[in-house]
Amino acid sequence: MENCDCPVTLTANVIGGKWKPSILFFLEGGTRRFGELQKLIPGLTKKMLTQHLRNLERHEIVRRKVYAEVPPRVEYSLTKHGESLKPILKLMSAWGTEHRARYGSALDERRRSKASPAVKRSPVDGETPLRA
Repeated sequence: MENCDCPVTLTANVIGGKWKPSILFFLEGGTRRFGELQKLIPGLTKKMLTQHLRNLERHEIVRRKVYAEVPPRVEYSLTKHGESLKPILKLMSAWGTEHRARYGSALDERRRSKASPAVKRSPVDGETPLRA
């Protein structure tokens, strides 16, 4: 990791990104199995979940425990160092809840407009038809 004088940037580098905050949010509630995390976070692929869990493990935020069973059972939980993030995660959760309450309908509308395909219109005389 590059040298960084700003502690906020360092924190964001370790726990930030699209998926890591969600992973940490669900681990903050207790031990989870890989499949549980995958079901709790729609859109997160196995590959990305594996990469993020390994990265968090390298930073000693997450503990991976493998049980000698068939089929193998692997559980993930926060380490003592990871537990120190709980106040931050709770504040982020509270802020997100408040932000959704304040701007939720606007955020939902923007999300829906991005998800819906562009509306096609019929060409006016002399215009070239739109292609899909």
